[in-house]
Amino acid sequence: MHTDSDSTSFTSTGFKTACNILSLWECSSEQAQRILKLSKTSYDKFKAAPETVKLNNEQLERISCLLNIHHALRCMFSNPENVRKFMKMKNHNDFFAGRSPLEVIEHGEFLELNEVAKRIDALQNNL
Repeated sequence: MHTDSDSTSFTSTGFKTACNILSLWECSSEQAQRILKLSKTSYDKFKAAPETVKLNNEQLERISCLLNIHHALRCMFSNPENVRKFMKMKNHNDFFAGRSPLEVIEHGEFLELNEVAKRIDALQNNL
């Protein structure tokens, strides 16, 4: 049986993990706020006290996408430097059109974040 404290703990852990991933990718606070679809006030509050995190379903889906991207990168690359830097590397396939994955997702559109997650997962599955 799941309790509200289990849900809060899961959400808090997911938020902290997503923030760590975004930091690993060298995202600014502003980029992280847009990617996670959080106001500056909420982002700052949650960073200071993760146990207070309250997220809606879309924000949880965003965190799931980030976790999936990070997992795929870790499966693709044995070198931590590649895991860290891949999201800033320019990509010239049609979808990315010379942009880095981070440039695509930093605008905060969920469809683009989800599509980047799918494309990176497909790359990992094709190895």
